[in-house]
Amino acid sequence: MRILIANDDGYLAPGIAALVRACQGLGHIDVIAPEQNASGTSNALTLTRPLSVFEARGEQVQGFRVVNGTPSDCVHVALTGLLDQRPDIVFSGINNGANMGDDTLYSGTVAAAMEGFLFGIPAIAFSQVDKGWAHLDAAAAAARAIIDQVLADGLPAAPFLLNVNIPNRPDAATRPRRVTRLGRRHASEPVIRQHSPRGDPIYWIGPAGDAREAGEGTDFHAAAQGEVSITPLQVDLTDHASRPAWAARLARPAPV
Repeated sequence: MRILIANDDGYLAPGIAALVRACQGLGHIDVIAPEQNASGTSNALTLTRPLSVFEARGEQVQGFRVVNGTPSDCVHVALTGLLDQRPDIVFSGINNGANMGDDTLYSGTVAAAMEGFLFGIPAIAFSQVDKGWAHLDAAAAAARAIIDQVLADGLPAAPFLLNVNIPNRPDAATRPRRVTRLGRRHASEPVIRQHSPRGDPIYWIGPAGDAREAGEGTDFHAAAQGEVSITPLQVDLTDHASRPAWAARLARPAPV
């Protein structure tokens, strides 16, 4: 098996090193990750400048290749020219903090996995629910247990995209696993207004809002129960239910 691993916290993040260690023995592993933390970059591709790729230095990142771009850049470049062979599966993470509900639209972790999925390759994004890397080895063990389950009967014929959120617990690998749907958050908190040293106004994006839809069956609910949330994702954003109404509305002559 050939495995491609990326992330959005950057190639020096503890989470990607833990995921690489967890995948040892599964097959050939290629690690291609961003040079800098690229959290919140979603599915962005860098189109305004060329990208550089270099070999990482250091015992903990030996064999890693680094891209001075986004998580999606890493996977895209890997699949369209950097790798000699197409991977069988793409893993992303382990992220420093949850990617649940609306967060998945902004997440670079999910985007890296999604880039593989867009190329027809099965992919899984892994995140820890809380920031700080507490019990990271347990989260890596949980990730490996899920990977082993997914691969137990061979990869499905159709590609899939899974979003996994793992509690920061020492027993994470043995916690119940729930197949969930995405919850919803309240709107983000207001921007934080400050001034630069020159007196110019600057703005920081505010914190994410609290969970708004977090009932049973959602990823938020599973996380609150200390369970591992596994959400199958799709890329189709079409509002299929509203298509007939919009077709009828737009078929009417425009007012003069």
